[in-house]
Amino acid sequence: MQNQPDLGREPIGRLLFKLALPTITAQLVNMLYNMVDRIYIGHIEGIGTAALTGVGVCMPLIMIISAFASLAAMGGAPLASIALGKGDKERAEGILGSCTALLLCISAVLTAVMALFHRPLLVAFGATEDVIGYACRYMSVYSLGTVFVQLSLGLNAYITAQGFSRVSMLTVLIGAVLNTILDPIFIFGFGMDVQGAALATIISQAVSAIFVLRFLTGRKTTLRLTLPRIRLNWKLLGPCVALGLSPFIMQSTESLIAVCFNTSLRTYGGTVAVSTMTLCTSIMQLAMLPLQGLSQGAQPIISYNFGAGNADRVRQGFRLLLICCLTFSVTLGVAVIAVPQVFLGIFTPDAALIEYAIPLVRTYMAGTVIFGIQIACQQTFVALGNAKCSLFLACLRKLILLIPLVYILPNFFGDKVFAVFLAEPVADIAAVTCTAILFFVVFHRTMRKLAEKAA
Repeated sequence: MQNQPDLGREPIGRLLFKLALPTITAQLVNMLYNMVDRIYIGHIEGIGTAALTGVGVCMPLIMIISAFASLAAMGGAPLASIALGKGDKERAEGILGSCTALLLCISAVLTAVMALFHRPLLVAFGATEDVIGYACRYMSVYSLGTVFVQLSLGLNAYITAQGFSRVSMLTVLIGAVLNTILDPIFIFGFGMDVQGAALATIISQAVSAIFVLRFLTGRKTTLRLTLPRIRLNWKLLGPCVALGLSPFIMQSTESLIAVCFNTSLRTYGGTVAVSTMTLCTSIMQLAMLPLQGLSQGAQPIISYNFGAGNADRVRQGFRLLLICCLTFSVTLGVAVIAVPQVFLGIFTPDAALIEYAIPLVRTYMAGTVIFGIQIACQQTFVALGNAKCSLFLACLRKLILLIPLVYILPNFFGDKVFAVFLAEPVADIAAVTCTAILFFVVFHRTMRKLAEKAA
């Protein structure tokens, strides 16, 4: 097991490297095992294509289930780190216990809703008659493991919040390896097709959840989860839910944005335009995973030192996070714009589609060059427990800017497909500009107050 780092004294650069490397690895592992899942399903003899499409229709519901885990995880974990920085271990453990109770309640409600209404929900998300059977069979099994998903995803953040990022990575790795082993056994060995894939997933999540619970109730952890603390304490939960709304909205609205893009592109450009958007979002996911890993690694450092009243270390933590995020986003953005065919070739061998997609990918990814600023500033607001600013910024880019622009810009351009793709960089640049200005004002004021309080 990993020794707990000293978040208040170790050099910031060494800390960020030590914490961010495992979180980035965990993000990449998670993406890879989701891809392996789809590869196995796609190779089911006779029904592979329909089965894969059916499982794909389930993804919006799965993302919503995961978003509820983020509500408790990304809302409570930074506040627990801040409490630890203040030396208030009792409050930190109270937050952990209350958020665990909230995750259990959410699990019960989601399990009931998905069991009773998964068919109409899947139809609402676009399931057609030829794939609805596969989608329902997958979701009926997957929904039974909702509690494991909530606990493994929701509580893993509290391991990272203490600085145990390698233990947190191990949680993801255990689930990924087990899922990869069980998938072919259940799908092909037992002939369970999509239900086998769902069963493999929930068993893997159950093992991950057990691992998380064993760690948080063991001797190594600083934050210990005990039965008396697992109760809904709304004085502690209120700030957690308010702060968690930002990552909840960011994750749960992904499906809504996909629907807006795809319906517009289907109207203006047909299947090839929709396929190009799928490629763009896949490349964007490659960009976002390391940025999310970096911000998750920096969160315990910033939150702990903010709680400890150490304004200099908070500034150092943010400055290093900003440099790393911006360096990565500039490097990747320039690379995609310069040689988009290389990145497109990762996801498709279709030469005609690649040729069509090249100018559109360059347009779509143009804002990515400066997107590291957005991630660093927005996630630092979360790390500081600033619910109002983080919630506003979560709504700004997607709900206030991006979705309206998808429908507004085609009215001003002859090439309407280009206009839809242009919505992404326009929203990115506007959001980054607004975020940078807001962050400069609020962060400067917050650090001044923190320094004055410490003095």
